[in-house]
Amino acid sequence: MKLSQGYWQTYKETPNDAEVISHQLMARAGMIFKSAGGIYNYLPMAQRSIRKIENIIREELDKIGCFEIHMSVITPADLWMETGRWEVMGPQMLRIKDRAERDLCVSPTNEETVTDIFRKTISSYKQLPLTLYQINTKFRDEIRPRFGLLRGREFTMKDAYSFHLNKECLDKVYENIYQAYVNIFNRMGLDFISVEADGGAMAGGGAKTHEFQVIADNGEDIIVTVPELKYAANIEKALTFRDKLDFLPKKELQEISTPNQSTCEEVCRAHGFKIFHSLKSIALTSITGSKEENLLVLVLGDDNLNEIKLSNYLKCDHLRVSQNTELEKNNLIKGYMGPYKSHKNLRIIFDSSIDLNSSYVIGANKIDTHLRGFVPSRDCLKYEQVDIRLSKEGDVIDNFKVVIKKGIEVGHVFQLGDKYTKSMKATVLNSQGQPVTPLMGCYGIGVTRTLASAIEQNNDKDGMIWPAAIAPYDVYLGAIAKDPEFKNFVSTIYQEFITNGIEVLFDDRYMGPGPMFKDADLLGLPLRIIVGERDYQQSKDIEIKVRKSGEVFKVKKEELLTFVKKKLKELGK
Repeated sequence: MKLSQGYWQTYKETPNDAEVISHQLMARAGMIFKSAGGIYNYLPMAQRSIRKIENIIREELDKIGCFEIHMSVITPADLWMETGRWEVMGPQMLRIKDRAERDLCVSPTNEETVTDIFRKTISSYKQLPLTLYQINTKFRDEIRPRFGLLRGREFTMKDAYSFHLNKECLDKVYENIYQAYVNIFNRMGLDFISVEADGGAMAGGGAKTHEFQVIADNGEDIIVTVPELKYAANIEKALTFRDKLDFLPKKELQEISTPNQSTCEEVCRAHGFKIFHSLKSIALTSITGSKEENLLVLVLGDDNLNEIKLSNYLKCDHLRVSQNTELEKNNLIKGYMGPYKSHKNLRIIFDSSIDLNSSYVIGANKIDTHLRGFVPSRDCLKYEQVDIRLSKEGDVIDNFKVVIKKGIEVGHVFQLGDKYTKSMKATVLNSQGQPVTPLMGCYGIGVTRTLASAIEQNNDKDGMIWPAAIAPYDVYLGAIAKDPEFKNFVSTIYQEFITNGIEVLFDDRYMGPGPMFKDADLLGLPLRIIVGERDYQQSKDIEIKVRKSGEVFKVKKEELLTFVKKKLKELGK
């Protein structure tokens, strides 16, 4: 593209709502245009990169036998009601009515739609396994859209769905798609990690699922890794252990006065205990359908509760903080809670990091009072113990220290089981002619989120640094010239690149090196080639700068094409 004839504009000012670097740089580089909160238009530079991301995805999925379709963005409510998700999705789902007052929604995901297609078109086990995918627009009405394309309301997503006669088949396709994802993100040139994850509402807590995380300082997700073991898990899923804690031996129970000391930190500081010699008591209520159950959950004083682990263990719909009336009913005093002499119907759960035979400081269920010498196995008649703590820095796995990283989730693969096929009564005939319910897998990649994540990971103070495979163009070609004949000479270089399949952004505005260099660095294409009239006449050299490394090369005109092809290949084009 010639900039003198192109549609591209850069800006000096950063939008006030641009909190993260990808949003800032994409706005300044004229890649996105905001329509409303969390809703963006993709301008030519962004659209070119999006298409490259999509094509890499298509090539890898088509290679393993997936079939691309295109599902409607608007979905009838009837399908969602079959699975019970019409109400469960809550305010994230944008609901609308047509002129006949029929309920519809703007699709936030497409399990229902694809299962409807499947049950009406597939009838025999001989047609399985089957994997259908699309790259399409999604809409989720985020309560607080932020971070530009990282957490928008409208976004582009690749979602795939597989159908299987049995678990063995599901496992095989799952592994194939998992490997395809590895290939996809490797081809994009991204530093990523795949982690064990929690299935959540989509797949259920016990389902097999992995997240693909792009490593970035601004990542919202915390990843627990052990490089020596090649272990990685989302912090919500990670199972790690405290390292060499010196717990206190059994002692007699003794009340201690703790006026205005309602936290573990305050009590331990005032009375000379180490923080992990205390137990943090958390009063919660689990809700499953119409059933509610009061809980007292205990972790070491410097640990935090992992609510996802607890929810999965309880198999409950959700958890909430217990209300004052519930505390009173269970003899619990806020700020001074503990399991000792609490109500007998209160369900008590200790984290697995707690040594049940050691002694701890706990709340005495009495204002301004705690107990020292509490031994769970001795002083608590009925309890459970399970891993419910949140992993953290300093933990270990097999004596290796964990390393905490931040990441941005760009892909997620699930094994859904028969959750949707069963509720929507989708069946196929097996080899005996009997109807059976197929199993499903679900596989997503956030296309526009991947675009933003690539920028979050690859930038410097001057702008973006595009991985070559997904850069809007391969080369920024700039001309510093006044003489018409020399301008024509640079144009021949441009045409030669185009003829040889090199994507070139030709800055033929002839506005001087300063603004040209600023725009080139801001956009961050893999190679910047500057052809200066005076320098070329003196040395016959053309300057090539590699955006990522900053290396500068001088080559002759006759060597230019070969050099550029070689360098782009080295950069992952």
